[in-house]
Amino acid sequence: MKLIKSKNYEEMCAKVARIFAAQITLKPDSVLGLATGSTPIGMYQELVRKYNEDRVDFGKVRTVNLDEYIGLSGDNDQSYRYFMNHNLFDHVDIDKSQTFVPNGLAADPEAECVNYENIVDSMGGVDIQLLGIGNNGHIGFNEPCDEFPECTHVVDLTESTIEANARFFASMDDVPKQAISMGIGTIMKAKKIILMANGKGKAPIIYDTVFGPVTPQVPASILRFHPDVMIFVDEEAYSEIAKKCPDFKPETL
Repeated sequence: MKLIKSKNYEEMCAKVARIFAAQITLKPDSVLGLATGSTPIGMYQELVRKYNEDRVDFGKVRTVNLDEYIGLSGDNDQSYRYFMNHNLFDHVDIDKSQTFVPNGLAADPEAECVNYENIVDSMGGVDIQLLGIGNNGHIGFNEPCDEFPECTHVVDLTESTIEANARFFASMDDVPKQAISMGIGTIMKAKKIILMANGKGKAPIIYDTVFGPVTPQVPASILRFHPDVMIFVDEEAYSEIAKKCPDFKPETL
């Protein structure tokens, strides 16, 4: 696991975008594992900028997203399909038929989980997986629990996650209570994983992820067992490590 500290959010996003652009250049038909939420927006903006400058071509790229709310259609502005279209897919030359997000309106969510797992497998797995991290350590919607979930599954969202997501909805009652999420096992199969975190609010969980015990109570901690993980943080998200481990030296990029 490599920890890369940046001065600020903008610098962090630029660094991560360079890695994704390089991946696409080296393998034009790459399978990108993508994430949603506020953290990766700046990185997607950087990729769009590179595309507009003719520095990256998405024509053969395939994508799979980590998760989707149950009960939201793809044209709902709070769905993750809408998020991806709005923040990336609508602005580059990607073939949207090769971009996959779990179907939040599936009549049988459990069957959709199996279907989605099969989609990922049929692509040969994910070449590079982008992750954010929740304040409770969740990656995707894999919430703290008693064991690491292996495959794509239906998740009952925790109260803390529902509260964190409430700012995106008109009222707390509108926040979905369930989601479909890639499992930890599916995420860990990716050839390379990049996790992004910014802001002081993420500092305690970044410390726990890097230095705490590996436990399903901190789902992101499992990443320490992956052979190729890079964690990108800004100075605020790094602050807890700086305080508790002053001799630790993050890497530069």
